[in-house]
Amino acid sequence: MIELDPSKIPQHVAMIMDGNGRWATRQNLHRSEGHKRGAERVEEIVVTAREIGVRYLTLYAFSHENWKRPDSEVTGLMELLCHFLVAKREKFLENRIRFRTIGEVDRLPGAALKELTATMEATSRFDDLTLILALSYGSRQEISQAAEKLIRKRLSSSNPLAPIEPEEFSQGLQTHGIPDPDLLIRTSGEHRISNFMLWQTAYTELYFTDTLWPDFKKDEFLRAIAEYQSRERRFGLTSDQIREFD
Repeated sequence: MIELDPSKIPQHVAMIMDGNGRWATRQNLHRSEGHKRGAERVEEIVVTAREIGVRYLTLYAFSHENWKRPDSEVTGLMELLCHFLVAKREKFLENRIRFRTIGEVDRLPGAALKELTATMEATSRFDDLTLILALSYGSRQEISQAAEKLIRKRLSSSNPLAPIEPEEFSQGLQTHGIPDPDLLIRTSGEHRISNFMLWQTAYTELYFTDTLWPDFKKDEFLRAIAEYQSRERRFGLTSDQIREFD
């Protein structure tokens, strides 16, 4: 049994769900079967996050670069997204889970956009856990768009060359109003961020595991939380200063 300190639960956990295709290959299955198994794993992790008190859970479901994959795989992923939203909507409602998205979702097919909108509207009044799907998302693209917004805002201001504070820049990000992740988990043995929340993860604790996403179960999620709780987050301060604040 993994014991957690209820006072040290991360407020926001972000996850790069990697390894579906490799899982399928190892099982001598088509890549689409790996994506299906990965989608099934999402429910267990979402419910576990809510149970332990995580307030925000962001899942990197489809990247900006994933559009470069074969058309058949992209189509399959979009169909799987629609199926997931329809099948899990009642689960979201039962568990009072609010659903949001970040990314260029307007690029998604009409059917997917319809189900996304329906799910967000149905769950908008909840705040026990906010589940954020990053869809057609790329952090460099997000940062570029935020810079464009700030430039347009400054050009119409009385002091366009005033110093830019990080908080002002953050207002143009798609995650505005959402706390930065405390913990980022990546599965499948890769040790990189892959254009995911580059600005927001400046002080995020990173947890990498060799486990492929379809095999990433509740116990390993809890181990990641326990590992997070064992770390000292200093944000540029010394250990002595942290103890003084505590």
